[in-house]
Amino acid sequence: MQQLLDVRGLTVELATAAGVVRPVDGVSLRIAAGETVGLVGESGSGKTMLALALMGLLPTGARVGGEAWLGGEAGAAGGASPAPTEGVRRNLVGMGERELRGVRGREVAMIFQEPMTSLNPVLRAGEQIAEAIRAHEPGLPRAEVRRRVIAALERAAVPEAGERARQYPHQLSGGLRQRVMIAMALACGPRLLIADEPTTALDVTVQRQILDLLDELRRGLGLGMLFITHDLGVVARVAERVAVLYAGRIVEEGPAREVLGRPRHPYTQGLLAASPRMERGKLEPIPGTVPRLTALPPGCAFEPRCSQRRAECAAGMPELRAVTGEHAARCVLV
Repeated sequence: MQQLLDVRGLTVELATAAGVVRPVDGVSLRIAAGETVGLVGESGSGKTMLALALMGLLPTGARVGGEAWLGGEAGAAGGASPAPTEGVRRNLVGMGERELRGVRGREVAMIFQEPMTSLNPVLRAGEQIAEAIRAHEPGLPRAEVRRRVIAALERAAVPEAGERARQYPHQLSGGLRQRVMIAMALACGPRLLIADEPTTALDVTVQRQILDLLDELRRGLGLGMLFITHDLGVVARVAERVAVLYAGRIVEEGPAREVLGRPRHPYTQGLLAASPRMERGKLEPIPGTVPRLTALPPGCAFEPRCSQRRAECAAGMPELRAVTGEHAARCVLV
């Protein structure tokens, strides 16, 4: 498969009153065209910050290091090209705001976690999708913009698309608001879609509909997708590969079947033990909480919560170690 996104050693640093913290620390991952990679972890593990770094939407003053190459195999040496074109590799890290505006929506799009707060409450749904289209094609005739808005809503399986386009976000159900967000993200034909907890706060039946829709769009449009969630059941349903994030670092990655079927990092094992299952049994929560980024332990960040810890775990952060060909875990037990 064609490589669509190649992230290498991505780091995000933020200045706080307690000092500089790294919510994303040396993350590397790859996404191919037509592939879904699940990014899993507890709240505070750095999932959303990683997504915002790829979109160039970090808070003012954030410092980004590493590389995030978007595009095909061949490309301009030494960095980004002035005009995004398919087949040309461009480094999202270090791009200026003007270049990023040309990439957002057209090349990379994001479905944000809370549609009610992400959508503008005083603009009709169709107007917000039209705004995304005009950002990349300002000279497009009004009738063509309208046609594309309706087509985007229909692609997102919004019933009575013309009527829904005239409604405000508060007039739509949670499921329809999420579909409007999907329509907006796909309106300009991106190749990479970042979905940040897209089924949060939706009831079970609507969750399944949204997941089925995203999977259908991925296959039909050949999208690469980074699917961010804390729900391992969702990951098992939608992702071919999984990356488990803890305190800003990937602690386990590999094919979803292997990582979820035979997890090798104690954190991944803990997440699975704490996940609801159909069969009867007591859930086993992971003791403690994700450490504050200003007070990380000297060795493995999970060591204070780990029931399998050893003396060497506190000595230093272990490297990712191969379990099988594509399965790796950041643990001394591997």
